[in-house]
Amino acid sequence: MSAATGRALAAVMERVAVTAAEVGPRFPLYADPADGRWTTTGRGSWTGGFWAGLLWLRARYTGAEPDRRAAAACTARLEPWAGADTATRGLIFWYGTAAAGDDAEAAALRARAARACLSACDPELGILPWGDALGGPRLLARVDAVPGTVPLLAGAGPDGAAAAAAHLHRHLDLCLGRPGDAAPWFRPALGFETAAGRWQPCEDPPPGWSRGQAWLLLAVADALLQPAATALEFTLLSEAAALLITRGGVLTGRPVPPADTARPDGPLDTSAAAITVVALLKLARTPGPRAEQYALRAEEILDRLIRSHLTGDDDSRPPGMLLDGCYDAANRLAVRHELVWGDFFLTLALSALHGLVDITHV
Repeated sequence: MSAATGRALAAVMERVAVTAAEVGPRFPLYADPADGRWTTTGRGSWTGGFWAGLLWLRARYTGAEPDRRAAAACTARLEPWAGADTATRGLIFWYGTAAAGDDAEAAALRARAARACLSACDPELGILPWGDALGGPRLLARVDAVPGTVPLLAGAGPDGAAAAAAHLHRHLDLCLGRPGDAAPWFRPALGFETAAGRWQPCEDPPPGWSRGQAWLLLAVADALLQPAATALEFTLLSEAAALLITRGGVLTGRPVPPADTARPDGPLDTSAAAITVVALLKLARTPGPRAEQYALRAEEILDRLIRSHLTGDDDSRPPGMLLDGCYDAANRLAVRHELVWGDFFLTLALSALHGLVDITHV
């Protein structure tokens, strides 16, 4: 790997240590681009697993026992979410534990969360519903309910693997338009109207939500890496990945997309780019003629992130901050900030390229 990625890896790992000292037992959410000070949450919300995951990645990087204990303690604080009614448990418990290696307590918590998600699946709707733990209507199909959930459910035995496949394919059917459709090609969220018995697209998030497209691509990449995938399923998933990549301009568009592709002059979202890098690195590990192209594009996007959006030693701000992440463009919330999940996926990509983790298992 290049010297630039090595320096970037060292910077983001140091940033994890600085953040840990600042936030203590709380969970970082987003940091001010001016000074790097974090806005935090007490319970972690849907992003808590990314902070635990960052701590596990740092523990792998340093090999230090205090870092491992810090990661384990943070993961244990996620436990109340295991029984919460939210499909974001995929984000919380997969990314919060997958980098933990052979840590028995992390594995046990992940298994408990997987069983809880499996029991909450709705076989008639074919999904794990969005849930009401974070507010809003329960019967939603949202693309951010899919990444993490696929490998989490797949670890819960044959029934879990079947539920993971159903959950993903139902979201693909609902969220991806078909040729000739009058509706937008991408619908990141749909609500189920019980009285009418049908799904209806939601206005928020908008169809151009770039992070939504990245989330779904990541979920498809994870499913393609599942050893139980049949030949037919592999073909269907490969077609879905190709649609997301082509229609989303993943290989040809700007390396760092706008938060809303319908507003090209609006704020960027480096977190969407970082998620896409990880998805492409995973896709590059699947059989197919475009694997090398996916790997090269992942490295191109990663290079842009670390050269143009990552703070360094020559900056007045703390080094290792991935800036220009957009939490919520519509509500103008944290639109040019460092985001904890953006940090996680950038760090995961760098860690994979430097041999700290196997990208096919995290």
